[in-house]
Amino acid sequence: MTAPLLESREIELAGLRVGYTLRRSVRKTLGLRIDHRGLTVGVPLRVGLGDVESFIRKHAEWVVDRLQARPVRPPAEPCEPCDGAEIPVLGAPWRLRIARGANRIHWHEGLGQEGHVLELALRAGGSARALLLKALQQRGLELFRNRVEEYCLRLGRPVPPVGLSAARTRWGSCSSRSGIRLHWRLIHLPLPLIDYVVAHEVAHLVEMNHSPRFWSVVETLYPEYSVARRALREAGAALPVI
Repeated sequence: MTAPLLESREIELAGLRVGYTLRRSVRKTLGLRIDHRGLTVGVPLRVGLGDVESFIRKHAEWVVDRLQARPVRPPAEPCEPCDGAEIPVLGAPWRLRIARGANRIHWHEGLGQEGHVLELALRAGGSARALLLKALQQRGLELFRNRVEEYCLRLGRPVPPVGLSAARTRWGSCSSRSGIRLHWRLIHLPLPLIDYVVAHEVAHLVEMNHSPRFWSVVETLYPEYSVARRALREAGAALPVI
């Protein structure tokens, strides 16, 4: 059997330069595969490059979504919410303080040399992890609603309902029925990266797809979206697991 012919190439999809391996062999159909090495396009020997690129572009949304969801590094170690542990909030380190109380949450911003402190005042038998999740999700939802409102105003669109998600592979979603849902873990990230995700989902209020028209709306709202998209992939892989 003849060994497959391999070639490294690039294509622009949704404003991004995507590298792929072109694998020519005696197969009869075109196919796409995404794994830890990236995108591989399997094609018959005599198929022209124009047909190959048309095939990839036909599946551009699937390719980009799968590449974004692909882990770029080993998952972070679980974070144990204990006294003195640090977690990022809006890109800045916050130190946890575990105290006794009635399951109350206290955000202390910039306390001298202590820096930012998130105090979890637990009742007897209370769960530090559950209270920490509540704190992060409450702060996230408040912020996300504010940012969605801001970007909707820029587009001149009504503000939809905003909720939280815990999806495995998506930072956000937009539906004409349920509104915009944003992953609560975004609260760990710097505001510019959160704003990119918000701009992306708000743009879906105009274009419910990932067509060139959609990315044009994203660019109007967030001109540096391609830079933020790459940074989000890197930053997202390093977030703590709570």
